[in-house]
Amino acid sequence: MEQTHTSQNGATAATPGAQRRVLVVEDDPTIVDAIAARLRAEGFVVQTAVDGPSAVDTAQAWQPDLLILDIMLPGFDGLEVCRRVQAQRPVPVLMLTARDDETDMLVGLGVGADDYMTKPFSMRELAARVHVLLRRVERAALAATTPRSGILRLGELEIDHAQRRVRVRSEDVHLTPTEFDLLVCLANTPRAVLSREQLLAEVWDWADASGTRTVDSHIKALRRKIGAERIRTVHGVGYALETPTS
Repeated sequence: MEQTHTSQNGATAATPGAQRRVLVVEDDPTIVDAIAARLRAEGFVVQTAVDGPSAVDTAQAWQPDLLILDIMLPGFDGLEVCRRVQAQRPVPVLMLTARDDETDMLVGLGVGADDYMTKPFSMRELAARVHVLLRRVERAALAATTPRSGILRLGELEIDHAQRRVRVRSEDVHLTPTEFDLLVCLANTPRAVLSREQLLAEVWDWADASGTRTVDSHIKALRRKIGAERIRTVHGVGYALETPTS
C-alpha cells in the first residue's frame, strides 16, 4: 500500500520512493540490473524492458509513475518509445544516452522527455534525479488544486498558471512539465539574470554544478518553442527572460 503524507493545506501526496513504479528500459543487462537494484533499494517498485515494443506494451499495461529510457534500443529506439508512451498518458521520462550528443538530447526533450543523463553516470545521481522528477509531479498536482489566479502576460507571451498552458501570439505552445517550470522560474523575475546553478536548484532541486548542461539543453529546447529572442544568454552567468520595455 502506498504511503502518504498530508501537507499543511490538507492535500495528500505520496512519499517519494514509497511504492512508486519505475519502468527501466535498457538493453544492456549489466546496466539494467544495476539501475533496478539501486531503485529497489530506494523503495521503488521496478519493472524492466529490453526493447522498444516491449517497453510500450509494459508501460500501457503497468502504468508506471516514471520511465528511465535508453535512446538506443532494439525494435525501435527510445525516442519512438517516448512518443508512443506519452501519447497514451503523460509520464515523466529520464532519458539515457551513450553519446554526449546535444542533438540527441534536444530531440529527446522535444518528444516529451523531462531530463537526460549521459553514460557513464553514477547510480547515486540517477536515484537523485528520479526523486526530483517525482517531486515535480507532486508539486504540479498540488498546484493544480491550489492554482495561482490570472494569466501572466509578457508581451506576446502568455503563461496560464492554473491550466499550465503557454501561448505565443495567442497560439498554444506545447511544453513539457520541466520546460513549463523553467519558463515560470524565469518569468517570476523578468529581465533578471538567473545563474545556471539557481535554475538547477529551483527547477530540478539539484545542487550539483555537474548538472548545468541539463539547464543549457532545456533552455535551447524552450527557445525553439517560444522564440530564441525571448531568452537572453549572459555568458558565464546564466539566462534572463526578455520582456517588452513598453
